[in-house]
Amino acid sequence: MRVLAADDDEVMRMLIGALLEQAGHTVTIVNDGTEAWCVWERERHQIVVLDWMMPGIDGITLCRRIREADPDRTTFVLVVTAKDKSEDLTQVLDAGADDYVSKPLTPSNFLTRLRIAERHWDIDNARRRAERELVEARYLAGIGETAIALQHEINNPLAALMSTVGLIDQGLYKPEEMPEALGTISEQAKRIAGVLKRLSQITNPRSVEYAFGERMLDLSPEGDAAPPPSS
Repeated sequence: MRVLAADDDEVMRMLIGALLEQAGHTVTIVNDGTEAWCVWERERHQIVVLDWMMPGIDGITLCRRIREADPDRTTFVLVVTAKDKSEDLTQVLDAGADDYVSKPLTPSNFLTRLRIAERHWDIDNARRRAERELVEARYLAGIGETAIALQHEINNPLAALMSTVGLIDQGLYKPEEMPEALGTISEQAKRIAGVLKRLSQITNPRSVEYAFGERMLDLSPEGDAAPPPSS
């Protein structure tokens, strides 16, 4: 994973960087919160490790900024702090941090918190992927239901319209029958236009059973007024 770490202490930067590389991550190390914010805005790392007390932007303020810019919480934020009072730790979590690790930092403690971060990110990423796939599946299902509905609503008037036009082209209508034929064309064209108009004005889409287990979008004149089926 891509990890950004920010700490103003050189020894801490060396320790955290070594542990992150040991865990197999691609690491960016900076020495203050201002630089960390600029780097994160540009690269959107998957995990961010922040010291609380830093020059420029402190870790808590930076955490809040990240959360405002990342409402879906695609970045896991781990705060490193020497403060251990309950109200301090509550402040860390209230700022939007996912976890914290206390100083003095030991390799075992840090690697444990890092493994938690990795698993948390993997689970959240899987959830986000499943949600995207569900949205896509619903979208594709909606396209299918719309296609069936259009076929159902338009086939008959379109067939009547095309048949009438074909008979006119072949000269099979007598002159006195032409007004009726043109009336048929106009009527069927209006039916098709009405279906398309209802489609464009749907605000409360719902599907109804069609045939053979298929469902279609309800394009009946009263369809949009009906409440959606309860789930």
